Amino acid sequence: MSISLSSLILLPIWINMAQIQQGGPDEKEKTTALKDLLSRIDLDELMKKDEPPLDFPDTLEGFEYAFNEKGQLRHIKTGEPFVFNYREDLHRWNQKRYEALGEIITKYVYELLEKDCNLKKISIPVDATESEPKSFIFMSEDALTNPQKLMVLIHGSGVVRAGQWARRLIINEDLDSGTQIPFIKRAVAEGYGVIVLNPNENYIEVEKPKIHVQSSSDSSDEPAEKRERKDKVSKETKKRRDFYEKYRNPQREKEMMQLYIRENGSPEEHAIYVWDHFIAQAAAENVFFVAHSYGGLAFVELMIQREADVKNKVTAVALTDSVHNVWHQEAGKTIREWMRENCCNWVSSSEPLDTSVESMLPDCPRVSAGVHLSQVSVGGHLLRRLGLV
Repeated sequence: MSISLSSLILLPIWINMAQIQQGGPDEKEKTTALKDLLSRIDLDELMKKDEPPLDFPDTLEGFEYAFNEKGQLRHIKTGEPFVFNYREDLHRWNQKRYEALGEIITKYVYELLEKDCNLKKISIPVDATESEPKSFIFMSEDALTNPQKLMVLIHGSGVVRAGQWARRLIINEDLDSGTQIPFIKRAVAEGYGVIVLNPNENYIEVEKPKIHVQSSSDSSDEPAEKRERKDKVSKETKKRRDFYEKYRNPQREKEMMQLYIRENGSPEEHAIYVWDHFIAQAAAENVFFVAHSYGGLAFVELMIQREADVKNKVTAVALTDSVHNVWHQEAGKTIREWMRENCCNWVSSSEPLDTSVESMLPDCPRVSAGVHLSQVSVGGHLLRRLGLV
């Protein structure tokens, strides 16, 4: 039986509590004081002291995983799928490990978009200076020049980035289920230009600068003896604070701050920006959107902001489990009418594929995606249904 460091730290307090509670009424004050002490201890933070270092590999090979010929993530030595609970009873550490792997997979998908799908990475804002935060999207070579048709893909919210539908599916199922790659390859084969949005890349993270507090003795006219006393108290306070910080944050994780990307600080802003600077300039007579989850909400916001232009260029919109809400987003009657004619929302349902699903909202039709179908299977079907292929 193993005993954690946090348990060893708390054990004397618990023993002392038990001894005091067995005493007389005059021990009540001590009991109250100890209870107050226990209430101030953050057990979650204390447990961090038991964690292994948050130092993870930066390559798939370092994690000893690789994607096989079926696009499934498998352990190089055992052939087993990814295991989340790599270390028992260390959920936070396991989560951090999962997130580190997810970052590697994001970069891996970016590489596939460029190498396997022949897309180009385009930096935004288009007029960004050398020093300001930047994001990017992916486009096919003919995205702006294809005279016939253009497909635009928008993923949902969360940790996913350009080219992904769901990180969980990539890790636990396969690349076809969790990425947009099958959509892109199918579209390119059918003669479409392609633009892949990146609506969750809204900021970059940098380490917070350390704040240097000027000593009171530098700018005070107080007597020297009083200044010395204050400086001594200040140093003692800093010493206690540093000791507590070492206890609270034993892994010394860096404090980060977010620098938002100009005109792309939210998924909605990003969709409007890409429309204004790319999609609106495209030569295609027919533009088609495929939007998942929050991507559907971003599309509806784009319609609200650019209604006439969207109606003029967009032929059809395929939504999958869209979370848009025409009431909350205050979409007008003309937008709702256009959505009824030009949009369809495939939603999670146990009903057979394409079975009508009741909706409380007066916008586009909702139909079943079929509970056993992967997103790519639904994708091929919805492309046919909307006349995209």
